Amino acid sequence: MAAAKSNDMNELVESIRAEYLRYKALAEAALRQVTDDELSAPVPNGGNSFAIICWHLSGNLRSRFTDFLTSDGEKPWRNREKEFDERTVSRAEFMTKWDDGWAVLLSALDGLTDDHLRTSVTIRGQSLKVHEALHRSLAHAAYHVGQIVFLAKSLRGDRWTSLSIPRGRSQAYNQNARFERASAHTDALRGKSGT
Repeated sequence: MAAAKSNDMNELVESIRAEYLRYKALAEAALRQVTDDELSAPVPNGGNSFAIICWHLSGNLRSRFTDFLTSDGEKPWRNREKEFDERTVSRAEFMTKWDDGWAVLLSALDGLTDDHLRTSVTIRGQSLKVHEALHRSLAHAAYHVGQIVFLAKSLRGDRWTSLSIPRGRSQAYNQNARFERASAHTDALRGKSGT
């Protein structure tokens, strides 16, 4: 009975965590479809490469969620401007940087309960409720994941494997809607890679 009560106390935090993981899996499913060289390739018209997006999102997550409840979310050691520098990286370097940022976020979420959502944190000297900071961060992550998916789909063209309901299959999906929960969607995206 105590375990059930504990899970109830974390219901909101767990739903937020599931959404973060859904977006992480969505980006990773898109990234598996691009070549190693495309990870660092410059994007026309001043767009951000996959590597730039990765460095920025990882830097943001590390800064915001290191000592999340006790220190300002914009750490003095973060150099946001350098995150946007062009860089050439291997897939291994890319994934290490990607995983580093997400690991800090997930570790911070592990320590939260729903009771923390009403407390405050500071970001750039501004006080925010924890739930506000989490929703803001989740929206930021989703924005950049959308960039990753759009860029990957643009590069793949007709070789793109859909990460959502493929065109022309909405009615069939609605007859057997299986991915309305973030955890089911995440599992399906990971299943595409055999993991």
